[in-house]
Amino acid sequence: MATIELRKVEKKFGTAYAVEPMDLTINHGEFVVLLGPSGCGKTTTLRMISGLETVSGGHIYLDGRDVTWLHPSDRDTAFVFQLFALYPHLTVRQNIAFPLQAQHESPETITKRVAETVELLKIGDLLNQRPGNLSGGDRQRVALARALVRHPAAFLMDEPLGALDADFRETMRAEIKRLHIEQNATTVYVTHDQIEAMAMADKIVVMSNAVVQHIGSPAEVYHNPSNLFVAAFIGSPGMNLMAGHFANQTVHFSDENSFKPPKEWNSALQVGLPSEGEVIVGFRPEVARLSDKGALVGDVYAVDIHGSYSVLHVKLAGSKDELGIVHLRADRRTSHPIGAKVSFDLDPEMVRFFNPQTEAAIRRENA
Repeated sequence: MATIELRKVEKKFGTAYAVEPMDLTINHGEFVVLLGPSGCGKTTTLRMISGLETVSGGHIYLDGRDVTWLHPSDRDTAFVFQLFALYPHLTVRQNIAFPLQAQHESPETITKRVAETVELLKIGDLLNQRPGNLSGGDRQRVALARALVRHPAAFLMDEPLGALDADFRETMRAEIKRLHIEQNATTVYVTHDQIEAMAMADKIVVMSNAVVQHIGSPAEVYHNPSNLFVAAFIGSPGMNLMAGHFANQTVHFSDENSFKPPKEWNSALQVGLPSEGEVIVGFRPEVARLSDKGALVGDVYAVDIHGSYSVLHVKLAGSKDELGIVHLRADRRTSHPIGAKVSFDLDPEMVRFFNPQTEAAIRRENA
């Protein structure tokens, strides 16, 4: 497999950026997910790596070799598309064998590799079928087999599960991750589904408006987002964001609600916030702890049942803006009627702070 390096790679259409200059290293054997909303530039980035899209600037390296201007067929990568892209007039066996035939491999090599790949994906009973007779999940397995059979340096996957039903998506997520581990494959995977990203990735590249917002492990982007976009985008629901004012070592949200950060945060907040002390406080729903004597209070606005737990949507007392509704995770066995008053505390070590002007996270020294 291979290491992929993007150095100042960009893509422009006229004067508009589809991808602003980005630096990214995908190490040998890593599973890297490009994650973001539609139109953010993630598929364009994947297509530039594959050679299906030319770069407007920068260089792409595959195992130290500059492949920026090489034809896709000379890059030794395999591309898996969202819509399968199988030949409808060929059988499954013929579809899988086709890339090897195009490389003029010997009949013996083709037979051996097809057999190995079919065994790996457990699709031996489909070999004589045509794609039109297969389910969506089976067609995606065939598409994966056609990519795997080549033994490429890297796998590039563009929302390969986007056309599948929810049940198939869960099954195929597990299969793709299993194949990645078994093959020790370098994989770049595009999705707008954060559940896929969190479940599968070794490293997530969060993109928005053609710009890389954050690169890190799933745990890093979830617990320590680099800015407000990442905080709100990652998680279901996203991170709670509360507008407040920092003064006298306390964040004041309203007359009724305030939060005292751990003292280790005081110097970072004093340096990182605007002079007037405006701040946005972020915390995940599971960070809140419902308590009769909680320091923060509000009214239940709505309740979502998630099976093993409930999510309470709470309107904070005294809040007047859209940041005043927060989401709290609660025990499913406890009833919380609409309009009921609740109080809660926050785990101080899991609270995050953002500059409302720059939208960047404030980092604590030695944290």
